[in-house]
Amino acid sequence: MLTSDRTLASARAAGVVARTVVAELTEPVPPIITRFVERMIGSARPVGVLFYGSLVRTLTKGDTTPEALAEGVLDFYVIVDRQADWPRGRLARLANAVLPPNVEYHEHEIDGVPLRAKVAILTLAQFRRLTRPQSRDTTIWSRFSQPVRLVWVRDSGAADSLLRCVVRAVGTAARWAAELGPEHGRPEQYWEALFRRTYAAELRVEKTGRSRSLIEGEEARFSQLLTASWVAGGLEASVLSDGEIAPDIAPAEHTTALRRWTARARLGRPLNVARLIKGAFTFTGGAQYLVWKIQRHSGIAITLTPFAERHPILCAPAVLWRLARAGVFSRSS
Repeated sequence: MLTSDRTLASARAAGVVARTVVAELTEPVPPIITRFVERMIGSARPVGVLFYGSLVRTLTKGDTTPEALAEGVLDFYVIVDRQADWPRGRLARLANAVLPPNVEYHEHEIDGVPLRAKVAILTLAQFRRLTRPQSRDTTIWSRFSQPVRLVWVRDSGAADSLLRCVVRAVGTAARWAAELGPEHGRPEQYWEALFRRTYAAELRVEKTGRSRSLIEGEEARFSQLLTASWVAGGLEASVLSDGEIAPDIAPAEHTTALRRWTARARLGRPLNVARLIKGAFTFTGGAQYLVWKIQRHSGIAITLTPFAERHPILCAPAVLWRLARAGVFSRSS
C-alpha cells in the first residue's frame, strides 16, 4: 500500500473509532443515575464523570429499571483538573497523587430508591498518562476500552479531552490485544486473551468465562474497534478465507511485546496490593460499603457507630466477632 493510501486509511479508521466512542459516551442513561451524580458531586465542578462497569452492560441489555440499579453498585470515575478540586482531606489528596486512583463509596436515595456507587478519582493528567501505550499500569486503559458513558461533563472542551483519553485507551488495548492474542483468530479471541491477561496482572479473582462475558452481546462493537484501531495505529492485518484475521506482527516484535507485558504483569500485582493497603486508610465511606455487602450476603444488619465509620480498621475485629457469633462463617454454601 502506498504511503498516501495508508495515511488516508489511517485517518478514516481513526474517524470510525472516534465516532463509535462518541456514540457510546453520549448514549443517554436513566435520569435516576444523572440525579444521583448531581447529588454526589454537589458544588464540585470536575472535568467530568464517567460511568462504566457491569451496570453499563445491564443498561445495554435493556434493563433500565430502578430496581435493577439498586441491586448493584454503580461504578464512576470522577476526572478533575487538580487534586484539590474534589473535597477530601490532604492525606487522601496526597495518596491519590502518588498512587492513583483513590476510591470512595457514596450512597444516596433518589426518588425513594437507594443507590450505591464506588467512585474512583483521577486528575485529567493522570487519566491521559494511564491510557497511553507506554503506561506500566494496565488498569485504566483496559477499563476504558469497554463501553462507557459520560454522565456529567463541565463543558465542551472537557468533553473533547475525555474523548481523546477514551479513544487512546481503546487504541492501547487493541494494540496489546494484537500482540498478546493468537497468531490468527476471530476478533473476540483477541479481546478475550487481552482481558484474561489484564485480570491476571491486576490480581483479580474472576469466575471462569469472565473475559468472555465482557464481550458477550457486544461482539460487533469490539470487532469494529479492534480492526479500526489497528488500521488507525498503522498495524496491517490480513483477512483469511475462513473470516479470521491475522495482524502483521513479526516474530521478533511479538517476543519483545511479551517481554514488555511480563514486566507489566510483575508490577501489576504489587501495585494492586499497594492500592489495597492504601484503600484501607483512604476508602472514604468504605465502612458503609462493607456493612451493605455483609447485610446483602448474610442477611445480618450491622449498625455502625460514628467512631466505627471513622475508624473501620480498629473496629473490624468487633464486627467479625458479631458475624462469628451469628454463625455466618459456619454456614454451608
